Amino acid sequence: MSNENAFDIVSKVDMQELNNAIQQAEKELATRFDFRGSKSSITIDKEELLVASDDDFKLQGLLDILLAKMVKRGVPIKNLDYGKIEPASGSTVRQRIKLRTGIDQDVAKKINILIRDSKLKVKSQIQGDQIRVTGKSKDDLQAVMSLLRGTELPVELQFTNFR
Repeated sequence: MSNENAFDIVSKVDMQELNNAIQQAEKELATRFDFRGSKSSITIDKEELLVASDDDFKLQGLLDILLAKMVKRGVPIKNLDYGKIEPASGSTVRQRIKLRTGIDQDVAKKINILIRDSKLKVKSQIQGDQIRVTGKSKDDLQAVMSLLRGTELPVELQFTNFR
């Protein structure tokens, strides 16, 4: 190949930053007057968050705190799949939130069509749960990145392996 440049489009959650966001949220919970004495908690179980509190109102407050901390730490909140709020033991409620990683096929096809319709001189191909974009001009690749940043997609995208 005559000096082809490329980058990968991926969608993932940085688990370390997520852990930091959860720790910050728990610290704030400990100091908040409205959560004093409540049974509120946030735990991670593999690819899933488990958020629990006394009632729906407190659960929503807990989620607001957590989401604010996640945004501040750069953890994508678009990649969260909210389960339904269900009753838990000891008259509390809980909600499971799945962490979506990878780009599913429908979204990947949509991204490919967007890139193709942009008329930039690049090629994009789906590789599992990520997309590889190649082209001769780095400017074209950066144009693809800004095109995708400006597009409303159901998942948060990151651009890696730019070379």
